[in-house]
Amino acid sequence: MAATPPSTPPSEDFVSRVLDVVASIPPGQVMSYGDVAAALGSRAARAVGQVMAWYGSDVPWWRVIRASGHPAVDHSARALEHYRAEGTPLLWSRSGTFRVDLARARHSGE
Repeated sequence: MAATPPSTPPSEDFVSRVLDVVASIPPGQVMSYGDVAAALGSRAARAVGQVMAWYGSDVPWWRVIRASGHPAVDHSARALEHYRAEGTPLLWSRSGTFRVDLARARHSGE
């Protein structure tokens, strides 16, 4: 299913600020969508998700994850390649699924 463009797109300023925060996340670390929003003084985690979906391909998108520690929907395999290459701490379930260990990998955004 293709993503539907937002009915009210984020402002260019918001987009550039989100992308700047994401670009500043060091290798091996992550921020949740809510963490990125908070770094901007916002609570607009969903808007951060929209920005990443539409404009995030030129920044390290795999470093922005869901609050559960899981990568973006349908991007687990590609994200896992990046996590392994960067040494991002992961937690594995018995079923073989993974999530990022937020306690060890969360970037403060400062």
